[in-house]
Amino acid sequence: ITMTAATLNANTTVSFTLTNSVISATDIVVLQHTSVGSSASYNLNAFPGAGSAVISVRNVTAGNLSEAIVIRFAVIESVSA
Repeated sequence: ITMTAATLNANTTVSFTLTNSVISATDIVVLQHTSVGSSASYNLNAFPGAGSAVISVRNVTAGNLSEAIVIRFAVIESVSA
């Protein structure tokens, strides 16, 4: 996933939906910031649903950032028991 280089204000979170038919609501979606920008500048979270996941990207710095970061993801099939 390659983000746009739009300004992400300090201490601000943006979210988007990743559509992928293999994702189930009980799965685990692992995210990794792989390139562009400082790796310690962002927090990444995924909230899976049926056929998609909401991805949140948070700028954890004290300044605005305008970087088209690249995010890698993996889906781990899981069940609730």
